[in-house]
Amino acid sequence: MMTDEIKTYAITRNKVIVDFGAVYCDTPEKILKSDLFAEIIDLFIKRCSSRLTPTYGFLKEKTLGCGGGDDSEIAACTLKFLRLLYNYNCDEIPSINEKFRPLAADKEQLDKLIEELYNFWRSFERFIFIEAPSRSKYTKSSLHHAQFIKANEVFRSLILHVYRHIRENLLSAYPRVYRQLPAGANMGMLLEKIDWQCPPLYAHLMDIPFIRLTLIEPPLIIYPAVNKRKGSFDEIHELTADMLALASEGAAPCVGFEWFCFPAKIGPLLAFIYFHRDFISMGVSLCNLFEIADYEDIDAKSPEIILLFGLKHTGLPPNSNTVFYEDKQNNLLVGLLRHTEEIDYFGYFKKMPLTLHNIAMIKKGRLPVHGAMFHITLIGGQEAGVVIIGDSGTGKSETIEAMRFLAEKYIRELVIIFDDMGSLDFNSDGKLVGYGTETGAFVRLDDLQPGYPYVEIDRSIFMNPDKTNARLIMPVTPYNRIIRGCPVDIVLYANNHEDVDEMRPAVEFFNNHQEAIETFREGARLAKGTTDERGLVRTYFANPFGAPQRRQEHEIIAVELFKRMFETGVAVGQIRTRLGIVGFEQTGPQSASKELLETIIKKG
Repeated sequence: MMTDEIKTYAITRNKVIVDFGAVYCDTPEKILKSDLFAEIIDLFIKRCSSRLTPTYGFLKEKTLGCGGGDDSEIAACTLKFLRLLYNYNCDEIPSINEKFRPLAADKEQLDKLIEELYNFWRSFERFIFIEAPSRSKYTKSSLHHAQFIKANEVFRSLILHVYRHIRENLLSAYPRVYRQLPAGANMGMLLEKIDWQCPPLYAHLMDIPFIRLTLIEPPLIIYPAVNKRKGSFDEIHELTADMLALASEGAAPCVGFEWFCFPAKIGPLLAFIYFHRDFISMGVSLCNLFEIADYEDIDAKSPEIILLFGLKHTGLPPNSNTVFYEDKQNNLLVGLLRHTEEIDYFGYFKKMPLTLHNIAMIKKGRLPVHGAMFHITLIGGQEAGVVIIGDSGTGKSETIEAMRFLAEKYIRELVIIFDDMGSLDFNSDGKLVGYGTETGAFVRLDDLQPGYPYVEIDRSIFMNPDKTNARLIMPVTPYNRIIRGCPVDIVLYANNHEDVDEMRPAVEFFNNHQEAIETFREGARLAKGTTDERGLVRTYFANPFGAPQRRQEHEIIAVELFKRMFETGVAVGQIRTRLGIVGFEQTGPQSASKELLETIIKKG
């Protein structure tokens, strides 16, 4: 087995990560002779052995004559046989090596072995990356983009070719059905090291490469260890070098490709999101949620946000996996997340950056909002900018998707400005405007009627589709559209716990800013299992991400903003989605969206 220092790939937590620049395979022979192929077979045999599968029994019996005995010897025999089977017809192999005659005699079991091995490979989340020459502006060239894409296509084609050719030589026949299954890399990264304006405390981050280009093979399904968030993001008031260390005390220094950085544009802010390779599927999935920063955004620039996901040291507070620090000296907000399976959920990769975004917005005098905003233009000419504020599971996204789905014949255009987090402010013309943070959406599948989210299904990343709180991440709106500032006409609180009747319509407006702000401030909702909360819970302004941590400053901004909303004619109310009421998970957002559409038509 190769040592980490010279290894060109890593297999960790059901992920295969390959430094394709160092182990480039452009022929079937290179695939078959690679250390990665040998290790996959070794791991496959070990899994079969642990489960005592029929395939393992078959191999243990039939490889005895060719040196098989323990698991490593069985794996070595299997590897040699498959290499021969790629080059020769199965019936020819005994004449080449008599020891393989028992193995070659049972083609049915061999075919089953090949299928199981192929599926075992495909069961991994598979990543390749190529790192450009250091600090060379290499990744600005479209030629190198094309070469990177071509490398991934070649890898995928080679895997398929090797699998099919081995089966053809086994069965002496061609298949009647070819299935173009994703067999190469699920995700790819083109990396580059770029010099940025780095304070001394963070100097050790300079050698971690930035993701400059990503490639995904959607629809992509990945399986994080957990499927909900729990706890809160706690602020710490001291940041030391040992807290930022990328390796545990006494451990070997980081080797090879252990850390990566996703440079994200979150609203108007630049964030460097560093992640340990054990969380690579979460880190690369950020490409469907945030805009990747350009070279010019990084070069000689300083970020406003730095996050480190997957710290293995013990410098963090003992009872907290997720903390942040405001580095006033360097004008930085720093998030730190411990290396634990408890944070192996995309919600952490989404909410921690947005928490720090919200704190930054409060510092700038904007009101951060946890909610969704869309701008709708109807065929009749009416248009409106609508903000729906609410915590997780209150039906914000579901109501928007229901409107898109149910009222398609009335809508000329519906643009999502933000789907989870944004900010509100009055512009120089005295108009309330909303600003977005994300170019994508992290949508819950559980409560959506079939057909809602599938406009972008072929570009989506699915997470734990077989579990409660199943999610997908899909691209929604271009970056330049979400940050320009969209006028707001209606602001609604997403109420998921009250039923609708004659006294309580689905859409209801408040009479004054005091009445309105009380509802928003209380932040009541029925928890939907997206976090570890249960029952009717209350969160300050439905926003646990920055607002409670800076409550005093937030309150001043919120009161002033709500006053001005009523003074300038912004309609402020609540929308009863009933998403938290059993039996109304789909019909609640549907009826709410219909009434909201009627409201927009009347106001227009």
